[in-house]
Amino acid sequence: MQATTYAPQLFSLLGNDMRWKLVSALVRGDFSVNELQQRVRGKQNLVSYHLGRLRKAKLVTETASIADGRETYYSLNMANLQRLFFSSGESLHPALTPNPESTAPGTDQKLRVLFLCTHNSARSQIAEGLLRAKGGEGVEVFSAGTEPSTVNPLAIEAMDGLGIDIRSQQSKSMEGFLGQHFDYVITVCDRAKDSCPVFPGAPEQIHWSFPDPSEAKGSREEQLKAFEDTAQGLMQRINYFLLMVNR
Repeated sequence: MQATTYAPQLFSLLGNDMRWKLVSALVRGDFSVNELQQRVRGKQNLVSYHLGRLRKAKLVTETASIADGRETYYSLNMANLQRLFFSSGESLHPALTPNPESTAPGTDQKLRVLFLCTHNSARSQIAEGLLRAKGGEGVEVFSAGTEPSTVNPLAIEAMDGLGIDIRSQQSKSMEGFLGQHFDYVITVCDRAKDSCPVFPGAPEQIHWSFPDPSEAKGSREEQLKAFEDTAQGLMQRINYFLLMVNR
């Protein structure tokens, strides 16, 4: 296969220093413009301009915060980034088109991960079940809420569809975990992110901005679909998370 004589779109996009910094930040989680501005140390108009370029290329998506409608969170479209990355490699040589698969960490590198959301009834429960199934013995995973309630039956049903049983999981308060050490604390709710406390050992805090499927309207089938979509989205994030921690 002959290499193209022009730079693929991804190289052109990420060849810019500011866009590379933005993508590097968004690999870790979802951020607002102000948070990105602090991370990349750039002026707000410059950060907004380059975010616009990345959005136009469909590498970045935006969602309104459910905690504050005036706030917008930016997320990396990892699927599109992966597609452009591999197609860029293929333009040079077929050997540069690997098919990565997430693998569980080794038991000698056991990770402790805590997922947080508001009610610990849907998103964080789904994330806990997914990471426990994917991570195996190499991961200790927990979930909790700032205002815990009960596990939503539709979350259980959506996970049944993936072959994962979370019926033994219970809704728990975040306060019960405050003195414990974690390697990663992952918020899957904008409200939980805003009230996330400091944990011992300064674990890496990651935010994944997911709407609450419990707020979905319509028929029972439509509500279940919202939970299934959330489970699929979290499955993708967890696959990428395992790839990242196993690098």
